Amino acid sequence: MKTFINLLKIEFKRIFSNGVLLAIFFGAPIGYGILFGYVYQQAKVVDLPVVIIDQDQSPTTDKIIDAFEDNEVLLVVDVRSSDVNIINEMPVEQYAAVITLPSDFEKNILQKNHPEVRIDLNMANILNANTASKNISSVLMTLNAGIEIEGLKKQGLHPTQAKAAYESFKINFNKLYNSTGNYVTFMLPGLLAAIMQQVIFLAMALVFSRDFEDGYFITLTKKSKSSFYHVMLKATPFLIMLPIMWLFVSLLFPYFNITAAIFNIPMLILTLLLTLASMGIGMLFSIAIPSQLKATELLMVISTPAFILSGFTWPTIAIPDFITSIAQFIPVTQFLSGFRTIAFYDGDVSAIASEIKMLILIIIVTFIAMIALLQFKINTSVKKQNMA
Repeated sequence: MKTFINLLKIEFKRIFSNGVLLAIFFGAPIGYGILFGYVYQQAKVVDLPVVIIDQDQSPTTDKIIDAFEDNEVLLVVDVRSSDVNIINEMPVEQYAAVITLPSDFEKNILQKNHPEVRIDLNMANILNANTASKNISSVLMTLNAGIEIEGLKKQGLHPTQAKAAYESFKINFNKLYNSTGNYVTFMLPGLLAAIMQQVIFLAMALVFSRDFEDGYFITLTKKSKSSFYHVMLKATPFLIMLPIMWLFVSLLFPYFNITAAIFNIPMLILTLLLTLASMGIGMLFSIAIPSQLKATELLMVISTPAFILSGFTWPTIAIPDFITSIAQFIPVTQFLSGFRTIAFYDGDVSAIASEIKMLILIIIVTFIAMIALLQFKINTSVKKQNMA
């Protein structure tokens, strides 16, 4: 035990002597977490710039323009009578949409000719386009209903009868699990989990590969020839430091007012398993590839697309089966699936049983593989030392 503690002190010195590792391990979760939090702090998209082409310039189109100006998501940056040069302006000015109210619009409404309002959407940014489309449709449908009801009232129907005649049925949306549509609540948890997985991958990729490169591995084999001993020696500093990093990450949730149930036993279990699974994969690569650069590069290949493949933002049913099958073996995929169940659906441990089983499987497989491979390398190193 005394030898283990002395070697552990050396491990901490080697970790804190590596500036790149410290920057990744401590800087990335806190720095990126705060950065992304502020990026999405507005919580929803507002003030999308739109241009209205009013070719009719009538009292009816004036009401429509006023309605668009009252919408908090849309920002009417210009109202003009002609669409000259508008197509060239859209990519420069980044208009989300151009709304064209045609000539004789009011006249055709009064004559029941059903004039058409043209909406040109800027689809370069799909999120902005979908948000703009939804709000433009909402404004126009509300006005359309109002105009129809006013027409029925002019025909002599009582206001209540006119409204009932137009509305065959009512629609009531009840928003659950993120009722305000807060974007920071939606995005930040997934980004933080992906960042933590990547940080653990990169940190663990250096623990053995660095020893192989600078010859320290030979010194370690003289202290113990047990692969389990060395795995525990390398893992212990991170098992001490990672809970501190997870604490900082968890505090970003109340800081950015994210309403998610994360301070509970199921989340603690899920986080622990994500940590151990990520450590297992990172250490396995570090043992298998005796080069810090190559080990980190290969782990980056895994971690970079992990967030997208996890199904957190893009539904897995829209991803080909062979890709989703591969993604199941990336720890963050299981974590984010379980996270949503716990944080937003109030699930318990039984509700995330499948995710727990897969994470445990990853931990067991990587642990056995790293123990076997490291023991082989230790035995080979000892034989070379005896022959020298």
